[in-house]
Order: sequence, then C-alpha cells, then structure tokens
Amino acid sequence: MAIRIGVVGLGQIARGQHLQAISDSPDFELTATASPYDRLEDVPGYDGIDDMLRANHGLQAVAMCQPTQTRYADARRALEAGLHVLLEKPPTVTTGELRALIDLAQARGVTLHASWHSRHAPGVEPTRAWLAERRLRAVDIVWREDVRQYHPGSEWIWRPGGLGVFGSAINALSILTRVMPAPFFLTGATLSYPANRGGPIAADLGFSDLAGAAITGTFDWRHSGPAVWDMRFDTDGGPVALTQHGGALSLAGVEEPLPRQAQYPEVYRHFAGLIASGTSDVDEAPLQHVADAFLCGEHRLVEPFED
Repeated sequence: MAIRIGVVGLGQIARGQHLQAISDSPDFELTATASPYDRLEDVPGYDGIDDMLRANHGLQAVAMCQPTQTRYADARRALEAGLHVLLEKPPTVTTGELRALIDLAQARGVTLHASWHSRHAPGVEPTRAWLAERRLRAVDIVWREDVRQYHPGSEWIWRPGGLGVFGSAINALSILTRVMPAPFFLTGATLSYPANRGGPIAADLGFSDLAGAAITGTFDWRHSGPAVWDMRFDTDGGPVALTQHGGALSLAGVEEPLPRQAQYPEVYRHFAGLIASGTSDVDEAPLQHVADAFLCGEHRLVEPFED
C-alpha cells in the first residue's frame, strides 16, 4: 500500500519537482498539502502544518518544501507527530537545527532524509568509483546560473537563512562530498553581497583534501544564458568531466553512456526504501561546508541587484 504523504510548501521546487515525482511514484500517495498561499485541485489543502496534522488524513510522511527559514519548526512538528520526514535542500538553516532533527527522529523511531537530490544525477556514482581508484590532483567547479530564472521573485533567499547563492552552490557541494575519496576542508572564501541584499550573489571557494589536492569553486547567480554546472577532476588516470549537473560524464576523454536525469524520482525511491528499512539518511557535510564559508569567508560588496 502506498505511503500517504503530505507536502508543506507549494512553491517553485514543489511544483517543479516534488509533486510530479510523487505522482509518478508507486510508493507514495499525495494526501494533503500545507501552504498559506496556494492550493491544489482535488487535494485537501491547509494554511499550515498544524492544521494539516489536526485534519490527520492518515498521513505517514511529509515532504518539507517551504523556505528554509521555517523548515526546522515544521519538520519538528511532523517528527513529534510520528511522521517520516523528507527535507528539501538545504535541509535547515543551521547545522544545529539539523542535529536536533536527527536526534528527534531517532528518539521517535521515524525516518529522516536530507534529500541531496543532485547526488542522484546519473554521473555521480561512476565518478565516485573512478576517483576511488586513482590519485586526485585538483578539482575545479564552475556553477553559474541566472537567479531570475531559477528563483524568480523569491525574496526569502536573500534574507538571513536563505543562503543566497549557496542555495544552488550546495548542490555542487553535495556531489563533491559524495564523490571525493577523502575528506576535504575550506581554505579560503570570498562572498560577494549586492549592496541592497542580505545574502551573497556569488562566492569563490577554496578547499584542500588531506593529501593536499587543491579544490576551487566559482558560484555565481549573475550569469546569463544557459546554466553552467561543471565539475572537472585532474587525476593520475586522466581527466574527469562531470557536467550538466551530473547528467554528462567523460572519463579520460571518453564519453560515458548515462541514463537520463531522474533526480527527484530517485529521491523518492530512496526515501521509500529508508522508510521500509526503518533507517534515516542525513549527511550534514554539504551544509557544514556552507557554514564554514559564512564563518571564514571575506565579505565583498558589489553592485545592487534588482529582480
């Protein structure tokens, strides 16, 4: 029998990805939604999670797709009600919030999943396998997109806790933390803040792994034209190019055949498996790297940004 799931937040990411993935999944049945601004036809809708939980509907799980600043409080209510919880990325505003949710899920015996959807791109696991058997010399990440296209009118991303450009940069970091054969740490960061915004619009990051391999990342929301989501690895077995948000892969100059992108369907397949096995999957590492960048990064003012 399908797992009865509710969705909190009906913004761009829910409508663009989650609702279709749930509809296509044999494991889930969309039972209710909670959003103060929107409703779906033929699905019971409520202004907030408290009203949705009181209505019951036999809910067993909830997907959290609201702005990050309110996610912890809503996720806590769902866990306290005994529901399994899927967190859209970034999972929470702080690592402290995430740790508290991990502890609560464990105490209540329910599944918590921080869904790093980019890790389900088809090129990620082949890249991880390649790097595991070779010496890594350097990594270069270029992640540029037009914020007006991918986050139109989303004022919350510029407020404290919205993370600014790290809302998409964390996708690259979630891939990097999955494929790297050894831990790595931040060595330097410059964050560019528009003069009229509270969050960064661009970031240049430097990392190093334990063997001294240099890792650079350029992340920018001021890009025009098609998005650039590229990661390139220099290894002693030849170069690796993981491009198109993990949808294309070249190993030592040879293009690898990959299935089509199906990141969110894979997120829900994995979530169903976690629920079935009574386990959780919450990797804090991508959020920790973002926290380190805010903690240690140099702040630079740039020209104002108007949406």
